[in-house]
Amino acid sequence: MQTDPVQAVADVGDAELGDGVEDLSYGRCRAPCLVPLAEWLGVLCPGSDSWFSSRDLIARCVVPGKTEAVPILRGRQSECRQLQRLVDAVRHGDSRALVISGEAGIGKSALLTYLEAEASGCSVVRVAGVQAEVELAYAGLHQLCSPLLDRLDRIPAPQRDALRTAFGLGSGPAPDRFLVGLALLSLMAAAAAERPLVCAVDDAQWLDRTSSESLAFVGRRLMAESVLLVFALRDSADVQSFAGLPQLVLPGLLPEDAKDLLAAAIPGPLDEGVRDRIVAETRGNPLALLELPRGLTYAELAGGFRLPEPQDLSDRIESSFQRRLDVLPSDTRRLLLLAAVDPTGEPALLYRAASWLGVKVDGHDLTGFDGLLEWGTRVIFCHPLARSAVYRAAPPEQRREAHRALAEATDPVRDADRRIWHLAHATQEPDEGLAAELEHSAERAQARGGLAAAAAFLERATQLTPGRTQQVWRALAAARFELQIGAPDSTHTMLSIAEEGDPDDLQRAHIDLLRAEAVFASSRGHEAPGLLLSAAHRLESLDTKLARDTYLDALSAAMFAGRLAVRTGVGVAEVAQAARRTPRSREPDHGDLLFDALVTRFSDGYTAAVPLSKRALRAFRSSDLTLEDGLRWSWLADAIAADLWDDESWDVLGGRHVRLARGAGALGELVLALNSRIVLELFAGHSGTAVALTDEASVVTETIGAGSMPYGALWLAAWQGREEALALIGAWAAEAAARGEGIGQTVAQAARALLLNGLRQFEGAMAEARLASESPQELAASNWGLTELIEAAVRTGHDKVAADAFARLSQMTSASGTEWAHGLEARSRALISDDDSAEPFYREAIERLGHTRVRAELARAGLLYGEWLRRRGRRQDAREQLRAAHEMFTEMGAEAFAERARHELTAVGEKLRRRVLPAAGQLTAREAQVARLARDGLSNPEIGARLFLSPRTVEYHLGNVFAKLGITSRHELDRLPSGVR
Repeated sequence: MQTDPVQAVADVGDAELGDGVEDLSYGRCRAPCLVPLAEWLGVLCPGSDSWFSSRDLIARCVVPGKTEAVPILRGRQSECRQLQRLVDAVRHGDSRALVISGEAGIGKSALLTYLEAEASGCSVVRVAGVQAEVELAYAGLHQLCSPLLDRLDRIPAPQRDALRTAFGLGSGPAPDRFLVGLALLSLMAAAAAERPLVCAVDDAQWLDRTSSESLAFVGRRLMAESVLLVFALRDSADVQSFAGLPQLVLPGLLPEDAKDLLAAAIPGPLDEGVRDRIVAETRGNPLALLELPRGLTYAELAGGFRLPEPQDLSDRIESSFQRRLDVLPSDTRRLLLLAAVDPTGEPALLYRAASWLGVKVDGHDLTGFDGLLEWGTRVIFCHPLARSAVYRAAPPEQRREAHRALAEATDPVRDADRRIWHLAHATQEPDEGLAAELEHSAERAQARGGLAAAAAFLERATQLTPGRTQQVWRALAAARFELQIGAPDSTHTMLSIAEEGDPDDLQRAHIDLLRAEAVFASSRGHEAPGLLLSAAHRLESLDTKLARDTYLDALSAAMFAGRLAVRTGVGVAEVAQAARRTPRSREPDHGDLLFDALVTRFSDGYTAAVPLSKRALRAFRSSDLTLEDGLRWSWLADAIAADLWDDESWDVLGGRHVRLARGAGALGELVLALNSRIVLELFAGHSGTAVALTDEASVVTETIGAGSMPYGALWLAAWQGREEALALIGAWAAEAAARGEGIGQTVAQAARALLLNGLRQFEGAMAEARLASESPQELAASNWGLTELIEAAVRTGHDKVAADAFARLSQMTSASGTEWAHGLEARSRALISDDDSAEPFYREAIERLGHTRVRAELARAGLLYGEWLRRRGRRQDAREQLRAAHEMFTEMGAEAFAERARHELTAVGEKLRRRVLPAAGQLTAREAQVARLARDGLSNPEIGARLFLSPRTVEYHLGNVFAKLGITSRHELDRLPSGVR
């Protein structure tokens, strides 16, 4: 049954958007959003076989009987209602994100246009990814942010600077992509504070990597900003950036809807068998239903025909678009090709390019594109497949001609990189001048934080480089960028190109180094040390400084591998022995000082390395570090400070490490810095700070998708003293073993020993501590195991084990000479001493540890002294020590040790009132995180920066916290429940 093909439209322009919709889409022609809707039904002019232009009608998408102001798309009633619910939620102050996926032509763009029309009372920004810009850093993000940039002054300065640098609006260090994402979140929240904001991103599979990661980052953190972010893309599996966001997968239309759509598109009789076969083969794809019958005669449609052999549906749709090109004039096809090659859609640019080609645009009928293109304030193809059809239909020489024309038409100052990109695709022959220009473009992209774009420029530069030596260097530079953006396949591809270019010895060494770094980046396990060692050895005779730095990287990798380095036979000892042959620098820098200290530590032992280690720490503390040195070497300096029991240096250097990583947005490095800082805060007894930092580390790790061990969370779980944490710590240890990360096993074993000593399960503590103390190549963690071993062995009567452990400990603590080290030595000596001689050592331990930051160690010394006094029958003296220890442990949140002190106090007749703290109630994990940071005095924007949330979302969470805890101000957060502290 035929449906009436046309419904009159009074004013297409006014009908396009719903009432009250503010269209913020930057420079975008409003008419093209009608194209998908109009072609949804493919309405034909009565009595003609020509198709209507989308400017002549609005889509025939009204479901019979419906009277809504915004028509529901045929066969998409459920999806339209879901979009309506999202818009309603945003109008009421919530935020939402959605990924719409499906094959080409399935109707994703039509749903986005429906969303625009539905979003009355909202500001709307609609952008689309363009395949030609997929390698240009932040191209998609700039499209989206352009209408919002007048609000930049409303977001925090570091975020504002990051966004300005990314867009080339200012200079500065290359911004981390996650800092850019946070800036985008803040910018959207600022815009939505005025009016709910709806952002629709079409063809998201063709966004550049940096843009897709930033937008997905925002989508995962939306909460209460009144922002709706909807992506449409071909296949969600192809764009991993959007993993974890709510999904809406579009199927084909149901058979009845497909038949109605096909009938509306064909104005003559239609054979039922032909109709059913078209519906079956198109699988209900709306665009295919409209396009595939094109080019078929009415006789074929009415009387039946044999359809072509099955092929990819997208290819068949493209073929339909290409058939339209065949009947168009030559100049029209050349103009279409220019539009297909140009990603900007700027009419003025296309006019200039056409003029360069000799195409007279002024006399050209700009409506004669047969529905393939809309030419208005922006030039937009009716469908991405139409763009690719035009491009693929053109022979290579015409494509190069189009790129050349666009290069000539592009401003060499304002848009130098795009001009060079076109020039690079306009030539086949090697061209050193052009390759050098591409290299300069890569440098500019790197400065903006566009590492993917830098890699793309260098890849093309490599292809155009005539000289083999320079070609290898450019391939290596491209490989390094690919490594930095986490693209291992592309990294290996560029390294293979470098290998094929007959590299010299230095280039070969760089190839080995990059391969080793790729392994270490993917897993901090046991394979990386050997590869880095090999690269360092090759570099020795070529670049001494780089060789020393590579040896230091190899030592770092071997420290992570720890005891598991035996799997490959390359551990810290092997690396140190090889490294010490390298000539020393005449003017050592920070890396050289660390090199000397660590090589000596793992070659000659702890005592011999102490002077060099202290020298390195003094240098790190007394001078300002460059950002590069600070991010590269700080974690090693932190580890040396911890290994020396130098709490002052650890505090200074660790605090700076966190600040540098936070300020630079170097989130991978921030995870290492936070984990180190958490452990120090726990030794200092600052459990609240440790919990807050653990929250931050968890958020950052989740944000970047890192698989690193949560060392800080592991030590926190042990210190809190809950028995159920034993299984969790054990699971982390197993994960570390699977990764080849021996240091993770050692930290886990030391943490289990700490927890079991607190729980008075001394046999288990001794077993774990023995394992932890057997790996001195893992700085600091093995030392912690030794102190736990001495206590556990004494409590279980294993005096020989305790004495041997003390001998090892005292050798190191005597060499270290810090108050922390001497305090631990005195505490441990007291444990292994006869009862008559122990007391002076307990008093010395308390005296020395009282001069340090490590209050947790002081509390444990008081507990051990109090236990000794109770056993000696000195009940009053015992009460004094045990009461002080109990109060400290309780304040620190060390539940097991607090209970151990309480048990001893009970034994001396002390009646303790249990301090009853309010329960944590129903606070969510995120609410607890926000509450802790607000209690510590951070503002909403500062909390948002720490947890990667918008200030509006922080405000929302705090409102929930106040309501659940029955408080009305931040000052009352000092009374946080015990479960939140």
